[in-house]
Amino acid sequence: MSHLPQQPAAGVSRRTVATAAAAAGLAALFGAAAGGARAATRLGPRALDVSVPSAALGRSAPVRLILPSDFGVRPEKKYPVLYLLHGAHDDYTSWTRETDIEAFTAGRDLIVAMPDAGPTGIPSVWRGGPDYETFQVKEVPALLARDYRASGTRAVAGVSTGGYGAMAHAARHPGAFTAAASYSGILDTTAPGVPAIMDAIVARENLPAASLWGNPVFNLLTWRDFNPRARATGLRGTALYVSQGSGVGGGGDPLPGILESALWPSAQGFARTLALMGIPATAHFYGGGGHDWAHWKPEFTASWPVLARALGVPE
Repeated sequence: MSHLPQQPAAGVSRRTVATAAAAAGLAALFGAAAGGARAATRLGPRALDVSVPSAALGRSAPVRLILPSDFGVRPEKKYPVLYLLHGAHDDYTSWTRETDIEAFTAGRDLIVAMPDAGPTGIPSVWRGGPDYETFQVKEVPALLARDYRASGTRAVAGVSTGGYGAMAHAARHPGAFTAAASYSGILDTTAPGVPAIMDAIVARENLPAASLWGNPVFNLLTWRDFNPRARATGLRGTALYVSQGSGVGGGGDPLPGILESALWPSAQGFARTLALMGIPATAHFYGGGGHDWAHWKPEFTASWPVLARALGVPE
């Protein structure tokens, strides 16, 4: 059997071949891929929203994707995936709305996936309710592998409750992610005062507090099972980045600073646990700061070398 590369038929230009390859790639984006029972909406040359039928959620849920610049013309190539998780009372559009993630990843060979986590942004297994963990950790990756040529290399990062999700997913599914990054995440769900914060997040969406993990006292084992600090052993071998501000000082609206300071002790405790267990992590604890995008955007940039190395893409 010949192993020589096939040449275009006579009279067919390289430009025609490239155009055909690009068309084939774009067709895959919008439902031509085998088994792709889903709806996709194109937002731009690289961005699209995909509606994913989810057994874990009992409904279809959206995922925003940013594809590599060369996706349409390299049909043989597979790409690592960076998952970016949104925070509480926000949605899957937040990373493209609040950051320049599309421009930042231009020219880098990776897929960026921003899955829905519901109105609370807590991507966990709810009691008798939706299972956002399975949706994000299993169903979305399966879709990306099947329809978008995703490789098995994955990293995850998130803000606030999405930071919780990043560390909880990596801890509860050892080896599923090569790196995990948290920006002002809820990293010890049973630390003093933190259950009340979780309850307040749930209550703000008019949901019963016990609908998440039950009562934090009577259902303590469940709370611990979903606690990144309690499951920290599962993070061994994962590249980690943790950032948190003290929330003290600063002017303007005091609420972001108050919330940031309320989470400071739990982040410190999480980092101490990692150190005691001999699990390496890059930690950035800074004075001041607020629970907002003004501080999360530079923290993402600071964490990029950790994520890039784990994904095998240029820094």
